[in-house]
Amino acid sequence: MPGRTKVTKAISVKFIERKIFLVRGQEVMLDSDLAKMYEVATKVLNQAVRRNLDRCPEDFMFQLTIEEADSLRSQFVTSSVGHGGRRHLPYAFTEHGVAMLSSVLSSKPAVRVNILIIRAFVRLREYLATHKDVARKMADLERIQEKHGAQIQYVYDYIQAALEPPPKRRIGFAVPAK
Repeated sequence: MPGRTKVTKAISVKFIERKIFLVRGQEVMLDSDLAKMYEVATKVLNQAVRRNLDRCPEDFMFQLTIEEADSLRSQFVTSSVGHGGRRHLPYAFTEHGVAMLSSVLSSKPAVRVNILIIRAFVRLREYLATHKDVARKMADLERIQEKHGAQIQYVYDYIQAALEPPPKRRIGFAVPAK
């Protein structure tokens, strides 16, 4: 596509999927990762969001706690606060928050990247749904196997009983003792 920048060309859906984290039970992307993809400074992205807070309710974005930020920092090496790193806790954007960012940041690279990010969220959701479906089917098979196992055991016990010789009986008359 003409007019695409180097960064936008290099971004793939798989790359974006690696930037999606699970925080507070929600799939989110961090402001710093989004800023790099949108080709703006993190500070610029956060300023644009603060100017449009009415478009970003709590279910669209939230600021991480110190513990959450430390947990994410330990998952990948980032600079620590006070050593040239961030001075504020990062913001996390849900899929809806990322979609809303396209209206806050309306540059062409931001719109193109936003489309890729939404596709990544959709792919991830489809992937998780597929795994849930497979897990459900495995549980169903296990239940069926247990039921069949009990039925097979019943048939086995019946055949085993049929194969055993009958108990020996004495032949003849018994004389009563006096």
